[in-house]
Amino acid sequence: MSLVRIVLRYALAAVCFSFSLVLAQPIRLAVDLTDAPRNIYHARLTIPVKPGPLTLVYPEWIPGNHRPAGPIANLTGITMEAEGQNLDWQRDPVDMYTFHVGVPTGAELLQVALDVITTTGVAGSSGASASTNVLDLNWNQAVLYPQGTSSDEVEVEAAAHLPGGWKFGTALPVESVTKAGGNEVVHFKPVSLTTLVDSPLIAGDHYRQIQLTKPGETPVHVIDMVSESEAGLAMTPQDEAAYRKLVAEAGALFGARHYTQYHFLLTLSDEVGGRGLEHHESSDNGVRERELTDPEMHLLEAGLMPHEFVHSWNGKYRRLAGLATRNYQDPMVADMLWVYEGLTQYLGDVLTVRSGLWTPEQYREALAESAATLDHLAGRTWRPLEDTARSVQILRLEGPQWTGWRRGLDYYSEGELIWLEVDTLIRLQTHGNKSLDDFCRLFYGGQSGPPRVVSYTFDDLARTLNDVTPYDWAKLLNERVNSTSAHAPLVGIERGGWRLVYSDQPNTFVAAQERTGKSANASYSLGFLVKQDGRLVDVVPGSPAYAVGIGPGMKLVAVNGRRWSREVLRDALRGSGDSDRPIELLVENANFFRTYAISYRGGVKNPHLERTAGPDTLDEILRPLMR
Repeated sequence: MSLVRIVLRYALAAVCFSFSLVLAQPIRLAVDLTDAPRNIYHARLTIPVKPGPLTLVYPEWIPGNHRPAGPIANLTGITMEAEGQNLDWQRDPVDMYTFHVGVPTGAELLQVALDVITTTGVAGSSGASASTNVLDLNWNQAVLYPQGTSSDEVEVEAAAHLPGGWKFGTALPVESVTKAGGNEVVHFKPVSLTTLVDSPLIAGDHYRQIQLTKPGETPVHVIDMVSESEAGLAMTPQDEAAYRKLVAEAGALFGARHYTQYHFLLTLSDEVGGRGLEHHESSDNGVRERELTDPEMHLLEAGLMPHEFVHSWNGKYRRLAGLATRNYQDPMVADMLWVYEGLTQYLGDVLTVRSGLWTPEQYREALAESAATLDHLAGRTWRPLEDTARSVQILRLEGPQWTGWRRGLDYYSEGELIWLEVDTLIRLQTHGNKSLDDFCRLFYGGQSGPPRVVSYTFDDLARTLNDVTPYDWAKLLNERVNSTSAHAPLVGIERGGWRLVYSDQPNTFVAAQERTGKSANASYSLGFLVKQDGRLVDVVPGSPAYAVGIGPGMKLVAVNGRRWSREVLRDALRGSGDSDRPIELLVENANFFRTYAISYRGGVKNPHLERTAGPDTLDEILRPLMR
């Protein structure tokens, strides 16, 4: 098809569409979740129409994913009907998310049935949406809407048919709950498509709700939890108190709340998890089943809900102009994710400490691990940080192999270092009278109220920083995100009164990663991360292992003639400082074996932050605002 014909076809579809949609009536959407244990959802839509050509679209660009992540490959079983007639529909030959259908004369409603397979590729999650005992419904999985419309202008009246005995959590306002064949059907109040997609639902056979605000206090904050077992719901009183403190500390930090209620949705499951997706009035969080009771899992995941909570201000209320799109088909421009995600990472981690979910020492160990990882990224010598944001569409699809050279989603962790530098500089410039907290109140505060979006640009950001304290913020930020460097920006750590060092003492954060991930991290010594089965997840370019020819994807078999294990590898590293003998690694590569001799005398290396002279600004940053 020629380019001219494609353009004319889309123009005709847009014109015809404007006569087909009856905006005065909502789309009705009913999602049957009773088959969730088999990982398939069934949906029926009733769409107001007028006769003629109609183009429907499936959400493609999902907020919070910053990329075309709508799980279109999982959309199955599509049928369309009007006036009792089965209608032929066609997928667009260019845009896989677009469907064309002709509405017959006299028809006012189009009935669409579709199924959603939820085992993989679900937007907002790295795995399945459901298991035998829990489910997670992102409404974008199960909806079609007319092409060209604004998601704010499309109204949807939704209902969810739950498995028998299951309870649910969501920020979506409930109209009523009815019974159908012994199961509950939850009917929701009509909302815009924007609000619907922004309000996921979790449900499960094992459910618990924790109130985080006092009776009569507004806005209401709750944690809705579902788990594979009752044991998984056992949140300690200490954690409950910490989440109540989180709500208070966030309010003090930003000075306003841009929601009418807030639901921390928490799924605890080894089958359904691995996610954290922000929404205006809720966050969709998935962790392992024992996260609340396993100290190391708890350490690693403590910052998840604070991070997603911060996004209600940074990402949902104040939104980068390139991400503030009209609907779910308009492409997003992901520049400046070092603000959207990086500043959220910084503030989320600070709030994790201020709320009591982490101790200051745990924060420093986590920060040391992150800084050390970034400082060993050879890819930073050719790829600036901003390009990791602009490349999110491709980087999110890649596995961990060659991350050291390709780089990954570094706008999170390196963004955190940049904003620590900004915070410490503000405090230095103002002699401790102002901080990044003041910026947060100026930029994200304002008037409390229901959700809305206020977009911003780089110039808006720099201007507000200058309102806090005059400085050439635009120059500093541009240098940090658009230049290449062999080393990570550690100025904030150093100005904070600390420095990154290495010793043979375990880093508690790294040790927790090794145990829960069944791996050994020798990235800072020999230069590789290895899984329990011997698979080399990644090898740091320029490291001793890389220098002798070892690469990602190979398999470690033995260390110094002995079958490899974490302990055997660690013993070899310990002994390296007292001997001139090289460390010998037997490595399998595609059914071939080779022994590599590595001359290394550095011993075990684990990252830590060490106190230096001068004020402990980092400690000041971590102090709670509410005392």
